[in-house]
Amino acid sequence: MKNLMKSIVFGALLIGAAPVFSQSMVQPLPSQRVSLSASATVQVPQDELTLTLSTQREGSNAQEVQTQLKTTLDAALTLARRQAQSPLMSVSTGRFGLSPRHDRNGKLVGWQGSAELVLQGRDFVRISQTAGQLQTLTVSSASFGLSAQVRQEAQSQAQSQAIEQFQKSAAEIAKGFGFGGYTLGEVQINANQVGPVRPYMMAASVRSASDETAPVPLEAGLSQVSVNVSGSVQLK
Repeated sequence: MKNLMKSIVFGALLIGAAPVFSQSMVQPLPSQRVSLSASATVQVPQDELTLTLSTQREGSNAQEVQTQLKTTLDAALTLARRQAQSPLMSVSTGRFGLSPRHDRNGKLVGWQGSAELVLQGRDFVRISQTAGQLQTLTVSSASFGLSAQVRQEAQSQAQSQAIEQFQKSAAEIAKGFGFGGYTLGEVQINANQVGPVRPYMMAASVRSASDETAPVPLEAGLSQVSVNVSGSVQLK
């Protein structure tokens, strides 16, 4: 009987202690987590030009139109490749295609096609002069941008500035709330490039009557590379 009483008392002590032990294990720790973000933008001159030249042909026979386009494009490629030198200027073909023409009654009356040649690189003078020499093609569009090297350099600079601003803001927030510092939590870094694109649609102004090989008038602008740093810090 005494042994039975001892077992009952011991069991009751364990049961009573169980809730206390459970509460001590799940006791939440104090949290002073703050979310913030910082960004930086670097403005750099555009150093890469993409110039698209095109030609159009029409005719009653699809094969003849295609042959005319191919002949015209081959002649332009031969001349442009003489000036090609990477990364100063590269030469490639763009869109090449035919489409049927129909009258009001839906009857096939002919074919029309177009072909493109693309000049791209960092030597604006070379590209402009080459475009002016291509008598069989006219400029349909032009756009400026950043080369991979310049874009990467600008992104690294903007990223360093954004991280520095993030750290400065985190330290100021910690101090403002009466804490001595902070520990870094999860952080996300995003980069993007924004820059003006200058279309050049007036092919008639590419060459003047007095000088058919005059260079195409072009002027680059500026591009902005931005980096945003966002995340959280634990005040301590």
